[in-house]
Amino acid sequence: MSRPLQISPDTAIKLSKQLGVPIEHLMHMPRHILLQKLAELAKSEAEAGGTGNDDKPEQSQS
Repeated sequence: MSRPLQISPDTAIKLSKQLGVPIEHLMHMPRHILLQKLAELAKSEAEAGGTGNDDKPEQSQS
């Protein structure tokens, strides 16, 4: 039986929201499945033109 993922609670919450997976499922998800889902998420964001930093407004240098 596999151990829960060794990630911080903050990271678990963020990943859970981004992937649309309950935290309990995320923590017991096999590492290779998690990496696959993260790759799919990154690919879909890249295709949509997202930078992944939507929560940080860009500051102008004026």
